[in-house]
Amino acid sequence: MFLHGFARLTLMSAVLLLTSVVAAQAQVARDRVETFLEITGFDVALESIRLSADAAPQMLGVEADDFGSEWQRLVGEVFETELMHEMAADVIERAMTPEQLDHAVAFYSSDLGQRLVAAENRSHLIDEDGLKTESGGAILEGLRGIDSPRVDLLERLNAASGSEDATVRAIQEVQIRFLLAAAGAGVIDLTMDEPDLREAMTEGEEELRENLRRGAMEGAAYTYQAFSDPEVEAYAEALEHPLMQEAYALMNAVQYEIMANRFEAVADRLRQMQPSQDL
Repeated sequence: MFLHGFARLTLMSAVLLLTSVVAAQAQVARDRVETFLEITGFDVALESIRLSADAAPQMLGVEADDFGSEWQRLVGEVFETELMHEMAADVIERAMTPEQLDHAVAFYSSDLGQRLVAAENRSHLIDEDGLKTESGGAILEGLRGIDSPRVDLLERLNAASGSEDATVRAIQEVQIRFLLAAAGAGVIDLTMDEPDLREAMTEGEEELRENLRRGAMEGAAYTYQAFSDPEVEAYAEALEHPLMQEAYALMNAVQYEIMANRFEAVADRLRQMQPSQDL
């Protein structure tokens, strides 16, 4: 009887120890992800998704102001920072390898990396009021006027930051999922089915590509204006590393998936709202 009880106690102790070890390992993995999000500035990039919410009513043919103060309340709830942070951390923890995480953290924790993150964080949270576009466009015009090699460096940097094809597809997918969700919620009457909607999206693809290309160059010119050409080149080289390319592909995918998910949530919430004006 004593031996049986002792064996059972030993088994329970082993199970508890194993559970403790697994929990500790899980915490280490989560801590690595949280460090990655903070050091790389990806957590701030997620916050900037909220700025994209202003495009939602326009896709439906109305203006955000038509909803009065209710729109800002909805955006604050649906695009809640901590919620998006947890969504990103969950996916990255499952999908990104320790090697990818550590490689990205190693670069962004350097002096150059931290200065780049600080500049990108400031740029991410600038409202779309034309400041970045106008300033970046003016900078580009000046650079092209003197035939500066900086223009090629910025193009190289943007190319290393993510595939243009992937970005176009991701934006189209966000729009399609939002419109389908809005139709499903009864917010709009969609006169075409999903295959026709996807086909219609391809008609404006070249214009979308051109807008993305121009916007990316203007944004990069504005964001990295305080950095020297050698520093921009060093950044491009860092982003071109295979491990960084893998990490960036996943980060871009996570960002667009969260955007699509939140836009679908907006569509569901809009069924409860009617355009109105504050009194």
